[in-house]
Parts: sequence; C-alpha cells; structure tokens
Amino acid sequence: MKKTRIIHIITRLDKGGSAETTLQVVSLLNRERYEVFLAHGLSLESNMGVMEQEVLARDLSLAEKRGIRVFSIPSLLRRLSLKNDLLAFFSIYRLIKRIKPHIVHTHTSKAGVLGRLAACLARVPIIIHTPHGHVFHSYYGYIMTKIIVLVERILSLMTDKITALTDRERDEHLEQGVASIEKYVIIHSGVMLQQIMNTNIDVETGKKEFDIPQNSNVIGVVGRLVPIKGHKYLVSAAKRIIKEFGNTVFVFVGDGYLEARLQRQAESLGVRKNIIFAGWRNDVIKILGLFDVLVLPSLNEGMGKVLIEGMALGKPIVASSVGGIIDLVKNGDNGILVPPRDSDALAEAILKLIRNKNLTQELGKNGKSKVYPEYDTFVMIRQIEDLYERLLSKFTSSGRQFT
Repeated sequence: MKKTRIIHIITRLDKGGSAETTLQVVSLLNRERYEVFLAHGLSLESNMGVMEQEVLARDLSLAEKRGIRVFSIPSLLRRLSLKNDLLAFFSIYRLIKRIKPHIVHTHTSKAGVLGRLAACLARVPIIIHTPHGHVFHSYYGYIMTKIIVLVERILSLMTDKITALTDRERDEHLEQGVASIEKYVIIHSGVMLQQIMNTNIDVETGKKEFDIPQNSNVIGVVGRLVPIKGHKYLVSAAKRIIKEFGNTVFVFVGDGYLEARLQRQAESLGVRKNIIFAGWRNDVIKILGLFDVLVLPSLNEGMGKVLIEGMALGKPIVASSVGGIIDLVKNGDNGILVPPRDSDALAEAILKLIRNKNLTQELGKNGKSKVYPEYDTFVMIRQIEDLYERLLSKFTSSGRQFT
C-alpha cells in the first residue's frame, strides 16, 4: 500500500506546548500508513539555553531515527520580516514541490500563513492548520490584530480543516469570523499520562535541591518569562500571601527576558527570598510534584498543557479565566479561576487553598479524574489519524486522484 505523504510545518521548536505536541505527532503517527516530514524555523531566535538546545537536538535526532525527514528553514522566524518571510515562503514552496505531500499540516501563526499559502500555490490536495491558541488579544495593538484576523479569514478559504485545542479556542475564532463552525474540529493536546503516572517523585529530595524547607507551602508556575504569561501578577500576589503565611515559597520554572525585571519587582516588594527562579528545566514533571498549588496567571492561553500535567499529578489549579483554560479548569471543581491581571484575586484564591487542605486535596483529585484518559497523547494521535483518513476519503470519493 502506497503511503500518504504528510509534512508538518511549525515556526519554531522552542520548549513549549505547541512544539512538544508537534514533535509527538510526527513521532507517533502510524509509520506503515504515513510517510512523515517535518519543517521548522529558527528556534535559536529566542536565545535558547545550552541545555534546551541539547534536548531539542536529541528530540530531532530521535524523530529522524523513527524515519521522519526533518528540514530546517532558517528564514522562518516568528517576528515579521519582509525579506525573511519571502525567503521562508519560497523555501517552503520548493520543499513542498519536491516531496509532493498529500497533506500539509501547519502549526502556529507564521508557519500557518506561509505554509498554507505555499501549499495552496503548489496545489496540495489537503491543507490543515493547528493554531495552538490565537493572537487575537493581549499580543498586539488594535490595528495589527485586525490585520491578523483578516489574514486568517482569507487563509481559511484555502484550509480544509482547522484543529482547535479546546471548545473555547474554536469559539473565539468563530467570534472573530475566521471561518464557519464546520471547518473546525476539536483535538485536545495530549500528554504522556502513563509516563507521568510512573514518574518517581521524591518530594523531600526535590525540596532539598532548591533549599525549600520541608514544611513550606510551595506555589509553582511553569512557563516562559514573557508578558503574556502574567508572572508579574503572581509576584504582586506573593506579598499578600507571605504576609499571612511566611513559610510560602514560589517556584518559577522557565526562562525568558523578563527574569531580571521580575527579580527587581520581587526585591521592591520584599519577597525576593521567597521566590525561586529555577530557569529552564528538563524535569518539569518532578518539579510539578513539589507544588502544593499550580498557578497559571496568563493573559491569553491556547490550552495550557502544563495544567494537564499538573492535574495528572493531582495538583489543584489557580488560573486566569482566559482562552482554553476555561475548558480545562472548572471553578470550584478542579481549581479556582480568577480574572486576568488581578493580583488580589490571585492572592485570595491561593490563600483559600493554603487555608483549606481538604479543599486542596478535593480539587486535585477531581483534576486527576478529568484528564484520564481524555488528554492522553495516544488519544490525540488516534483523533489526528482519523481526521487525516476522513479528509483523504472525502478527496478520493470526489473522483480526484493523488499524484
């Protein structure tokens, strides 16, 4: 049986939910049914640390050993650049013409624009796009946002299916008039639930590594130190929390250009000694195991893959009521939702959990029940393969033939 050729195109493979999911998909698709290619942009654009570069190189090497052909497109950058964007477009177009894929599956905004345009020009039979969230608010100004929405509306005309991570993500696209509801399919981003379950987490040893007293309340956040993640609101909330519970420690996992600014903010509020900046880590699951509460104070979020990982470990959630978070976290059931940009509400929600250990355990237990097995990686893979097969069947039943 002749294999279906599929190329996945993503802007960059920096550590994060969209990159992790894309690498999982290309690595786990049925090799007997699909011939898989991966094209990615310049990840070093965001100044990855040495360890992160090594992990990415390892992941790409493993993908290639599984038979995936990987192509780097240095001109494919996240930031706008007429010269680089044109170079990236023609690089993608030439690559598509060379491998002649039956399906082009793009991921994230820039790759979604250039990849879909190139695929349309090359007359690829099936085009799929996964935004991994959206940039319709909290990223750009009014005019740029309107331009982005207009571009997405135009691109949707050449897209067979748009996969949204959550119902809320789809609904926000619909509110902007990007495409009709028939064009969307919901496929949750998955995590390796069994692997998380089998992870050996030694809380006592883990706390010693970070010099955290054993009797501390540990409040954690995982994510890039960039404005959209809302870390500054958690730093502000820390002052009020520490005033009532001085044995509270905050662990910030992730790196980014805001680290120095956040440290200065913590110094000015007198809470610096209670906040640990752990940097980028390759053992996030073990660190999540140290948390009493997992916080995600984002201003916009496609889904928040770390929330699934935290819930799989039975951690209660405090998060902003934005984007796909609303579909994952049910207020009072498996976590507490607060308005974005509201440090007081954030502090009160965390304090509520510190004061009430029974509530903390109940929310954690409910969260664990919610993610199993719906958010498992292999459920996601099966749904993606089903989508491919439906679109392939629709194409061939129309009387058209693949080249």
